[in-house]
Amino acid sequence: MPEEFDFWKLIAGLGIFLFGMFLMEESVRKLSGRSFRRLIRDYTRGRFRSIASGVFTTGLLQSSSAISLMVLAFVGAGVMDMTSAIGVIMGSNLGTTLTGWIVATLGFSFKIESFALPLIGIGGLGLIFLGKSEKYSNISKLMVGFGFLFLGLDYMKGGVEALASQFDLSTFRDYNIFVFVGLGFIFTVLMQSSSATLAIVLTTLHAGVIDFHSGAGLVIGANIGTTFTIILGAMGAAQVKKRVALSHFLFNVVTAVVALALVYPLSWLIEDVFGLKDNPMMGVALFHTFFNLMGILIFFPIMGLFAKILLKIFPDRHKTLALYISGVNPSVPDAAVPALKSEILHLIKRTLVHNLVFLRIDPRLVFSPNFLPKLSLEPEKIKVQELLDSLQQLQSEVFSFAAEAQNGNLQADESEEINGLLHGARLAVYSARTLQDIAEEFNALEGSDSLVFSEMEQHFRKRVVESYLGISRLLEKAGPVPAEQLGVLKQQAREEDRDFVARATRLVGEKSLESDRLPALLMINRAIYESLKQAVNGLGEVYDGSGGKEAGSAMG
Repeated sequence: MPEEFDFWKLIAGLGIFLFGMFLMEESVRKLSGRSFRRLIRDYTRGRFRSIASGVFTTGLLQSSSAISLMVLAFVGAGVMDMTSAIGVIMGSNLGTTLTGWIVATLGFSFKIESFALPLIGIGGLGLIFLGKSEKYSNISKLMVGFGFLFLGLDYMKGGVEALASQFDLSTFRDYNIFVFVGLGFIFTVLMQSSSATLAIVLTTLHAGVIDFHSGAGLVIGANIGTTFTIILGAMGAAQVKKRVALSHFLFNVVTAVVALALVYPLSWLIEDVFGLKDNPMMGVALFHTFFNLMGILIFFPIMGLFAKILLKIFPDRHKTLALYISGVNPSVPDAAVPALKSEILHLIKRTLVHNLVFLRIDPRLVFSPNFLPKLSLEPEKIKVQELLDSLQQLQSEVFSFAAEAQNGNLQADESEEINGLLHGARLAVYSARTLQDIAEEFNALEGSDSLVFSEMEQHFRKRVVESYLGISRLLEKAGPVPAEQLGVLKQQAREEDRDFVARATRLVGEKSLESDRLPALLMINRAIYESLKQAVNGLGEVYDGSGGKEAGSAMG
C-alpha cells in the first residue's frame, strides 16, 4: 500500500533543509572569522581573481545571497571597485551550483539516515559538552547543519514520492518550460534560497514527477529569483549599490535567456554525450553548472564595458557633505586653510557620532540638542553604515580640496599646516575603522547571556560616554582647545586601558571569566582605547598640530 501523502512532512522537510543551510552558513562564517571578508576584499583585484574568489567563497559558504550582500557592503564602503564586484557575483553564481552536486551525488545514492543522524547526534552532543569553546561550538553547528540539510531532503523526498504515488502527475510534463521558469523564480523569491529550490527540483526529479526539461526550467528561474535579495538590499541605497544589484540581475537574466535558447542542445549534450539520460538529477546539476559557466564566458571579455554602462544607468550623485570648503576657492590660502580646518573638525565630529552609534549609544546622551542638526544628521535616522560611508565621502572631498590648495601659491608653513590637517582627517577615519574591526566581537559580547560579559559591555559603554562627554565639553568652548586638556583625556584613556587589563586578568585568576574569552575582551578594550586616541589626536592636529607628536609620548 503506497504511503499516504503528508503535506506537513513535506513542509517540515523544507524547513529542516533551510535550517540546516542556515546553521552551515552561520558556522562557516564564524569559523572563518574575517578570512571571508578579507578574501573578498583583498583578493578580488583582476578579473580572474574576482571570479575565483566568488566561486571559492560561495562554494564554502553555500549562499550566493550572503556573498552578494557582502559585495554590496564592500562596494558601498569604497574598498572594492565595480569590475571586481561583477567578477565576484559571476563567480558566486557558479559556486552556488555546488549544492546541486552535493544533493545529486549524496542525497539519492544511499540511505540518508545512515550518515545524517550520526552527524546530528555527534554535533548536538558537541554543542552541549564543547559549547564553551567558540571554535568547537561552530564545528558542532556545522555538523548539525549538514545533517539537517540531508534529513530535510529525506523528508521532502518522502513527501514528494507519496504525492507522486497518489496522483497522475505526468501532466506536469506537458507544461511549457516558461511556466517552470516562473515557478522557479517564485519559489526562490519566497524562500530566499536558490539552494532550497534546487533541492525541491532534485527531489521531484527523483520521484519522477517532472522530467529533465522541466527541472532545467526551474533552475533557470531560481537563478533569476536569487537576485531578489540583493535588489532588496540596494533599495534606497547609494547609486554604487544600485549598480551592483543591477549587475547581478542583468547577468542572471542574460544567462537565463542564453540557457533557454540553448536548452535543447544542452539537453542533447548532457543526456546523450554525457550519458545522463537515466540520471536526471545529475543532469540538472550539470546543466546548472553549464549555463552559469556560459554566462561567465559571455561577460568575461566585457566586464569593464559592463561596469561603464552601469555607471551611466546609475551615475554618482555628486551631493557634497562638506559644510565649509564647498564655497571656498582653494587657490586663496587665507580662505582655504581656515575652511579646511573647520571641515576636518566637522569630519571628526561625525566620527564621534559614528563611534557612539556603533557602540549602541544614543549621541544625544553626550552632545547638546543642537549638535546633530549642525552636522545635518537626524537622530532617528542615523545608521552606522551610512555614517561610515559619509565619513569616507567627506574625507575624499577634503583631500581633493587640499590637493587643489597645495597646487596653489602656498608658503612653506601653510603647506605644512595643510599636511598636518590631512593627518588629522586620516586619524578621524582610522578611529571609526578601528571600531568596525571589532564588529563581530562586540556583537558576540552584546548577545552573550553571561553576567560577567554583560558587566563588561556596560563598562565599555560607560567609559566611552565619560570620555566623549569630556570631548563634548571641550568642543562646546569657544576658541581652540588647549593641548593640556587633550593630554588629560589621553592620560585618562591610558589609565582606563591598563585598569581593564588588570581587572580582566584578575577575573580569569578568580575563575569568574573563562580564559578563552579573554582575547576577545582585550581586543574590544584595545580597539576602544585606540579609537579614542586617534580621535583625540585628530583634534590635536586641527587645533595646534600636536596630535601626531603627542601620540607617541602621551599614549604609548
